[in-house]
Amino acid sequence: MKTIYHKAESRGHASHGWLNTYHTFSFANYYASDRMHFGVLRVLNDDAIDGDTGFGMHPHDNMEIITIMLEGALEHKDSMGNIGVIKPGEIQVMSAGTGIHHSEYNHSKDDAAKLLQIWVFPNKRNVTPRYDQMALELSERKNRWQKIIEPGPVDKGMWIQQDAWFHVGQFDKGEETHYKLQREGNGAYIFVIEGSVIVEGQQLNRRDGMGISETNLFSLMATADAEVLIMDLPMS
Repeated sequence: MKTIYHKAESRGHASHGWLNTYHTFSFANYYASDRMHFGVLRVLNDDAIDGDTGFGMHPHDNMEIITIMLEGALEHKDSMGNIGVIKPGEIQVMSAGTGIHHSEYNHSKDDAAKLLQIWVFPNKRNVTPRYDQMALELSERKNRWQKIIEPGPVDKGMWIQQDAWFHVGQFDKGEETHYKLQREGNGAYIFVIEGSVIVEGQQLNRRDGMGISETNLFSLMATADAEVLIMDLPMS
């Protein structure tokens, strides 16, 4: 088993007045040669956007972009004509493919919008751009892993153009569980959204991250009530 540990305080940070953001991997003005990506996971940004502000229209291509809302609401518009408001408990997926423009604005004039934005390299380039959004049943993650992303295309559920599976679990203090990787050769990046856990002997606190590879199974125990995201994806 091979592991890498990213303490929350070691992430890149930028405050733009309207945007307070933390970067687990190199992004924008934050560059660290040893933190470019974890396998095909390229970006893991932890954003807080002030009320009545946001990102204007900007382009993407050949990237799978996943947005997980934590607090508040985010309004999405794109060049395909999609308009949506993403709320806590919802997830958005965008395959940028051959190219897309989109904007993201806080839907509230007063309250901050907090979210995770994740970029994954696709396994097929220049696909037709695609947008999808879904509300998740939060009870399905109580002391177990709820699948929120899988490889696609699929008829139901959220999917991306990659051999990747995302799971979220909410675990009571003292609860112990295991995670089995879905595909041989994949690694898992664990991100603690809230609370604290121990993963294979390593203590992880709020917003800490840990990558695990060269194994197919690992254990996790909550040392406080915790919410955890696991991104199970190819290492190359």
